[in-house]
Amino acid sequence: MGDIILQTQGLTKEFRGFVAVNDVALSVKRGHIHALIGPNGAGKTTCFNLLTKFLAPTRGKIHFNGVDITGDRPAQIARRGIIRSFQISAVFPHLTVLENVRIGLQRPTGLSFHFWRSERCLDQLNERARQLLDQVDLGEFADTITGSLPYGRKRALEIATTLAMDPELMLLDEPTQGMGHEDVDRVTQLIKRVSEGRTVLMVEHNMSVISKIADEITVLARGSVLAEGDYASVSRNPLVMEAYMGTTQGELEGAHA
Repeated sequence: MGDIILQTQGLTKEFRGFVAVNDVALSVKRGHIHALIGPNGAGKTTCFNLLTKFLAPTRGKIHFNGVDITGDRPAQIARRGIIRSFQISAVFPHLTVLENVRIGLQRPTGLSFHFWRSERCLDQLNERARQLLDQVDLGEFADTITGSLPYGRKRALEIATTLAMDPELMLLDEPTQGMGHEDVDRVTQLIKRVSEGRTVLMVEHNMSVISKIADEITVLARGSVLAEGDYASVSRNPLVMEAYMGTTQGELEGAHA
């Protein structure tokens, strides 16, 4: 089991009798990009919320690196190296792009809560921040006020701030949602690039994105696992096609959920 970084057993979440996630067994391999897909209402976001402990499971277990983390709080999950993109999103629109990434870099330094100290004490983080910005093609925007960035660039900044937290497992929740074709292509390649040496678990609706970068796919429908495998097998699975498109003909090529 050494190659499995995250595993769930019987993961279930009920809301007043409604079963949003039902007995989900998930195994994410270390170093892979693992996609969680499914029609609207399939339970994908609820599953993410369970993994990051924004919700407590009704029953079931979550293991990370072989350790039972089912009872951990969200802050403990983050300290273990499980970082979800929106948790450290660029929520400071009046700061520069560089300053946003620098905030993510503060945690390991112990400077996070030193609000009374001069901003110059953070200059030691500038070099690493610029390296991260270069990694996501934002180097030229380092001194740009974040609020003025185009939407696609803001999503790239979210990935940079996620990387600043030095994640062992990155959870990306619909990273290309709302983007035009050019931005989708850019962010897709970006995810592929930053995944080297890391593990990524992502919820994504765009099947074109999934087909290009996912090593493994888990399909959820009505809260349960419907199918698993690589894109070639999942896209031709009759149960998956029925869930997505109401037909068992053809395949999912280019479809959106």
